[in-house]
Amino acid sequence: MTLISLRILSSKAIKPAAPRLAALSQSARWYTVASNPTQFASIDEKTPLPQSFNQPLSVASQHAHGRLRYDWTKEEIEAIYHSPIMELLYHGANVHRLHFNPREVQQCTLLSIKTGGCSEDCKYCPQSSKHSTSVKAQKMLDTDEVLNAARAAKAAGSTRFCMGAAWRDLAGRKSNFKKIVGFVKEIRAMEMEVCCTLGMLNNDQAKMLKEAGLTAYNHNLDTSREYYPKIITTRTYDERLETISKVREAGISVCSGGIIGLGETDVDRVGMLHTLSTLPSHPESVPVNALLAVEGTPLEKQEPVKVWDMVRMIATARIVMPKTMIRLSAGRVRFSEPEQALCFMAGANSIFTGDKLLTTPNNEYNRDQQMFDTLGLVPKPSNLRQGSDNPDYVANAAASAAASEKKECCGSHSCSSHAHA
Repeated sequence: MTLISLRILSSKAIKPAAPRLAALSQSARWYTVASNPTQFASIDEKTPLPQSFNQPLSVASQHAHGRLRYDWTKEEIEAIYHSPIMELLYHGANVHRLHFNPREVQQCTLLSIKTGGCSEDCKYCPQSSKHSTSVKAQKMLDTDEVLNAARAAKAAGSTRFCMGAAWRDLAGRKSNFKKIVGFVKEIRAMEMEVCCTLGMLNNDQAKMLKEAGLTAYNHNLDTSREYYPKIITTRTYDERLETISKVREAGISVCSGGIIGLGETDVDRVGMLHTLSTLPSHPESVPVNALLAVEGTPLEKQEPVKVWDMVRMIATARIVMPKTMIRLSAGRVRFSEPEQALCFMAGANSIFTGDKLLTTPNNEYNRDQQMFDTLGLVPKPSNLRQGSDNPDYVANAAASAAASEKKECCGSHSCSSHAHA
């Protein structure tokens, strides 16, 4: 297709004013228009690109290969996290597209089946019995309430139903645990993914949940090992890791992430991502929560997290754990639609819908649907229907992928919290 220079434009073409044409004639760059009107105007390049385009690659670009690794160093993750924000956003988006349909976002619903009265002292949590908040201890919901909520969630488009109970562990809760095992069976029969966050588990409890069909178990690290004692004293970091190990050994997918905005530093955020990304297999999903400060908790006066902090966390998590579901979780209610769009661009591909996330407010259903329409997003189908009829597909998918990648890679390997959420 031929291009016609502005010097010889016909009478039918656009003619610039005489002073403008004179200025153009002295320039080394000539703007031209295509003879085909459907093609955009192009530029005849007669000068080299500006030196700014020849800057060294960012660290984010150097690691945006999309391969699974388990030997990340803190220094590498820190350098990725501190890459220029536009670079980090761009490369997080590129890695996301290597493994996921970038338009698909999974819709999940989280229900508090046992609210308040928790013996833990998590400084962010309004359900702790140690804090004076408006959340009061309640009994566990009955069967009809839970199953009706699951049916309503599915009807509204959710493909994953999560149940949270404000407990330290399941010791002495045999009857309630038996009911929860029944909930899992019933909800799996609805062809939904099922996730629970019930505190610490022992091996037998993990096995029973697996046999009932539990898809995933949520047990957040919350923050880095170093900062953790400043947030929680009633459970150790190692106890959290032990629960995650028991879940993985039982063949249940691990859902584990954390909260930003607790007063931690960037080093702590990097430390949490380092712990998650160097587990024997990456978590199937990583919730990224922004603190919603609740009156009556020790962190009630914490400043809200800025969207750029969320973008850095999401994009970095996407690059170092490329096949993991990154869940934009608590705190989303504070972000505008354009700000949420940045999070999806960075690599988030799951949200929680419904009026509440355990006890904190969440985005309205209709506004989420409007956002999907505006951004061109579509609901992500349940993983239970993707790639296999084996009911254990989701639980084993991450571990299988990890094992496969380890065989191909030459590198060395280290072989119920805030709104889940």
